[in-house]
Amino acid sequence: MPLDLIPTPRAQETDRPSVTVVVPALNEEQNLPHVFDRLPDDVDELLLVDGGSADRTVDVARELRPDVRVLQQSRTGKGNALACGFAAATGDIIVMIDADGSTDPAEIPRFVDTLVTGGDFAKGSRFRPEGDSDDITWLRRLGNKALNGTVNLLFGTRFTDLCYGYNAFWRNVLPALELPDPDRPRPSDGSLLWGDGFEIETLLNIHAAVNGCRIREVPSVERRRLHGESNLHTFRDGARVLRSILSEFRRLARRERTALPRLRRELRAAAASTADGSGHRIEQEVH
Repeated sequence: MPLDLIPTPRAQETDRPSVTVVVPALNEEQNLPHVFDRLPDDVDELLLVDGGSADRTVDVARELRPDVRVLQQSRTGKGNALACGFAAATGDIIVMIDADGSTDPAEIPRFVDTLVTGGDFAKGSRFRPEGDSDDITWLRRLGNKALNGTVNLLFGTRFTDLCYGYNAFWRNVLPALELPDPDRPRPSDGSLLWGDGFEIETLLNIHAAVNGCRIREVPSVERRRLHGESNLHTFRDGARVLRSILSEFRRLARRERTALPRLRRELRAAAASTADGSGHRIEQEVH
């Protein structure tokens, strides 16, 4: 059942929406010069969310961009870093990119245009025409295809690229994305909360779809990481994504089962109270 969304600003209503770019980073000092150099000039706010880097990531970010806002994430994991950044963003549009150089900041205007012309959520896809990847292995490609097909089957979506982390959306649709609360404490055993890991991209896509967002896929070219090693673990993180998909499907099924009885109760209560004061019963039909 879709959440109520605040009306989305459109191009004819605003001269230009402000744009916040959120960059989660962990030990990315060598990659930040390339990433920051390719940011468009009309980015209004740059948020770097640091995951406790042991190198000069934070110092380099500030040297390159004195206007950067640096946040320390509240727990661990990419999902938590993004949730912290989204909560702090002030722009009309929020864009999420990676700090390793794999997502090209020069593509940001393409995502912004997609939103301005009618989308709520602009989802990057490496598998649309004009999209591509220099980095994905055959094993990750196969896993992404299987997970993508599972989500399309279970949720009635038509995604072409489920596990890609280049997305943009209007800030006022954040409630529909149902992000994990960044203020919740980390579990005492040190484990990640659901949504704090690499499954965040999958959860964002599913929540945007089931809560009624207008999703438009944007062709994107994924580059190889410039320096360092990825924190992504194919089997471990793939299994985590699959568990998240099944968990979200069960959660949605429970929500759908309880929504109609609750609505009927609310309508019966409204009819009994004759809330308009006119003496006329309020009658509504529930299908």
